[in-house]
Amino acid sequence: MLEILFRTVFIYFIVLIMVRLMGKREIGQLSPFDFVVAIIIAEVAALPMESPEIPLLQGLFPLFILVALEIAFSFVALHSRRLRQVVCGAPQIVINKGQILRDEMRRSRYNLDDLMSQLREKGYPDPGDVAYAVLENSGRLSIIPWPEKEPVTRGDLQLETQRPVGLPRILVADGEILHRNLAAAGVDETWLREELNRRGMSLKDTFLVTYDRDGRVFVSSAGRNCPGNGENVKTIGE
Repeated sequence: MLEILFRTVFIYFIVLIMVRLMGKREIGQLSPFDFVVAIIIAEVAALPMESPEIPLLQGLFPLFILVALEIAFSFVALHSRRLRQVVCGAPQIVINKGQILRDEMRRSRYNLDDLMSQLREKGYPDPGDVAYAVLENSGRLSIIPWPEKEPVTRGDLQLETQRPVGLPRILVADGEILHRNLAAAGVDETWLREELNRRGMSLKDTFLVTYDRDGRVFVSSAGRNCPGNGENVKTIGE
């Protein structure tokens, strides 16, 4: 029993490392080759877990081969557009100038219910609002609406464009101070604790603290909203 426990934990971490080595891609964006490798890895990894008579290294050897093959294939595909097209395919236009292309949908075995479902998900329940729709290799639908159906932007309304808001920096996550983000934001731990004290909180009560480029601080406590969430705070140095 202890051997099975050890094998399971050990193989779990080995597979986790291998998946990280295979790169960062969403599951829906995996190529057919990536998907097949992922299935085989799951099957191969289960064998040494369930069968103690299989030597651990012998059971892991096929995993190392699969991951090496995956990395090598990804590297070659990175430099070969033809190989990517052969393995991953090419995007297909399923709506062209407002017309649904039935033949293209049939070629990809993409039915009308799938099309209508993804149009609704994109916020276009009426196909007449769509000028072009492209079925991507990942199975997702990219939509280009007619000009009169496009969302209104600040430029369309000739409104003054402000500078980009940017992503707020996370200063505290799960009650832990992220010192690197503190330094990047130009503040220190003393300032942070003073801001928390001003809200009647301590670090141990804090779940999340963010700080944006305009000096606004957002504080969320563990389990309740604290007073002054989102309150503007004067930026250090102003």
